[in-house]
Amino acid sequence: MRVNVQRGLKGVIAAETRIAEVDGSNGRLIYRGYEIRDIATTYSFEEIAHLLWFDELPSDPELEKFKSTFAPYRNLTQTMEKVLSVLPEDMDMMSVLRTVISSSGDQSMTWKPTVEDAMKLTAVIPTIIAYRKRILEGKDLIAPCLKYSHVENYLYMLHGSPASPEHIRALETYMILTMEHGMNASTFSARVTASTESDLVSAVTSAIGTMKGPLHGGAPSEVIVLLNELSEVENKKMHLREKILSGEKLMGFGHRVYKTHDPRSIALKETLSGLVGKDRWLDLALEVENAAIDVLEELKPGRGLYTNVEFYAAAIMKAINMDSSLFTPTFTASRMVGWTAHVLEQAEDNVIYRPLSRYVGK
Repeated sequence: MRVNVQRGLKGVIAAETRIAEVDGSNGRLIYRGYEIRDIATTYSFEEIAHLLWFDELPSDPELEKFKSTFAPYRNLTQTMEKVLSVLPEDMDMMSVLRTVISSSGDQSMTWKPTVEDAMKLTAVIPTIIAYRKRILEGKDLIAPCLKYSHVENYLYMLHGSPASPEHIRALETYMILTMEHGMNASTFSARVTASTESDLVSAVTSAIGTMKGPLHGGAPSEVIVLLNELSEVENKKMHLREKILSGEKLMGFGHRVYKTHDPRSIALKETLSGLVGKDRWLDLALEVENAAIDVLEELKPGRGLYTNVEFYAAAIMKAINMDSSLFTPTFTASRMVGWTAHVLEQAEDNVIYRPLSRYVGK
C-alpha cells in the first residue's frame, strides 16, 4: 500500500506539549494557558521565562530569587572568552553564537537537562552578542550589569550607556513575544537532538544552526528598507498603492500560519501606541501600518493581509539603533527560552524521533 509522504512533515503532529499553542486560524498564541496579548505588555522577560520553564508566573519573592540566580549567568566562562577571542572577523554572528555556545558543553551538562542549565544558556547569549559586536568595532568590552534587567542589560552592553525606558519596554515586549512559537523548525531540531539523550548544549546548538537559515530566522531587513523609503514620502497611501499595483510584495504583512491578525503584532502595537511622539521610527511604523492596511483592503479585499511581528520588530530595531546583523541573533536570544523549555519537556517523557523515508532510487 502506497502511503502519502508529508513533505517537511507539514501537518504531522509529532508531540504533545503544555508549553504553547499557536492557533493560526483564530489568530491566537497561548503561553502555558495565558493569551499572549494579556501578558506580553504587563510582565517582564524574567517573569515570562519563569512561566515557560516552571509552568507558573512567579510571586514577588519567587521573582527576586529567580532574578538573583539568573543574572550572574550572564558572565562568560573562561573557555567562552578564549573561543570568542580567536574567531575570524568574517564569521557571521549566528555562527559565532553556534560556536561559542557549543564550547560551553562541559561535563556539567548531562542528561537529564535542568532549568539551571536553561538559565545559564539563556543568560549568556546577549553577552556573547555584545562582546562580539564591540570586538569587531574595536571598542572596550562592557561587563554585564547585574542590577539591570535582562533586556536593559543587553542594550547597555551593546551601546555602552543606559537605554531609555521606552526602548527597553519596546525590545522587551518583542523578546517576550518571540520566546516561543510551537513546533517550528528550530524547536523541532532541538527536540530531535534531545531525544537521543544528548545534552542541552547540543540541542540548542542544533536549534541555532536551524535558526541561521533564511527560511526560518530571516531578519526583518526588508521591512527596514520599506520604512526608510516611506520616511521620505508625503503621500504614503499613493506610494504603497503604486508598489502593490506594480506587483511588489509588502514586507511585514501577512503570515503563513496566522490567517488573521498576528497576535504578536497586536501586542507590539499596543506597546508602541503608548510611545507615540517619543520616537520617530515607532511613529512612522504606526502611520505606515494604517496606510498599508487601507490600501491592501482596497486592492486585495478579503485576503486578510495584516501586519506580522516582523513589521514592528523592524521598527523597534531601527528605533534602538540596532544593526541589521543583530536582528536574527536577538531573535535567538529570546527564543532560547522556548527551545530550552521544549528540551526540558522532551526529557520528561522521552522517545527518540525516528521517522521513515521512502526509497525512490534505482
